[in-house]
Amino acid sequence: MNFISADWPAPNSVHTLVTLRTNGNSVGPYSSLNLGDHVGDDPNAVLLNRQALQPFLPSEPIWMRQVHGTSVSSTHSRIKGSAQLPEADAAITDRPNEVLAVLTADCMPIFFCSVDGKHVGVAHAGWRGLCAGILQNTLDTLVRQSGGLSPSAFMAWLGPTIGPNHFEVGVDVMEAFAKQGFQIGPDSFIPIPSKPNKYLANLAVLARQALQKTGIERIYGGDLCTYSDPIRFFSHRRDGVSGRFASLIWIQP
Repeated sequence: MNFISADWPAPNSVHTLVTLRTNGNSVGPYSSLNLGDHVGDDPNAVLLNRQALQPFLPSEPIWMRQVHGTSVSSTHSRIKGSAQLPEADAAITDRPNEVLAVLTADCMPIFFCSVDGKHVGVAHAGWRGLCAGILQNTLDTLVRQSGGLSPSAFMAWLGPTIGPNHFEVGVDVMEAFAKQGFQIGPDSFIPIPSKPNKYLANLAVLARQALQKTGIERIYGGDLCTYSDPIRFFSHRRDGVSGRFASLIWIQP
């Protein structure tokens, strides 16, 4: 099984994995390491894929029912032993060996950790969640969990997402970000000359803006494009029907 890890100066206690789409059991548009159980793939293939991932992790991941919202699942809000997935688009923990996970296929996975390695989190940031404040909510929840660490005591890594050459959006998306105070310019929204009221949006630039507004100064990544790398990554925008890859983070004691 092949992975990539976050390229950031996190403490040695913070471990990350981003799965690639190769060496799995799924076929067709889900080929082959699809970890999403909500996209129409054979449930048995997804189960085998998740079982193949497990030896690389210290515990079973905490999966979520992602809804493009702003809710954060925290260590103390989760019901221990519950079979029901938390409805959230981010998760945080301060417990060693508790594995957090998000599933994506163009939306941006974003890792968080404190510089002392005692607090970690992961967020699922599509344009709706990003615009609505999922990153601010994640950082706020981490700060509360930590007992009041400064936002500058955290760092973030932007994972694989649809790149700025491929994410076509309408003027409504640009206006939604403008209403939330994002800086609109040629680095975030590029007009498409042949398509009136259509733009190429840069999720990485918008995510950096959102993180900088939270007070996080150490921001890394953002250069991996799902759309242009069909060998390694699923892309819903590219393929229509597709699998999902996982981004996972935990604290190793």
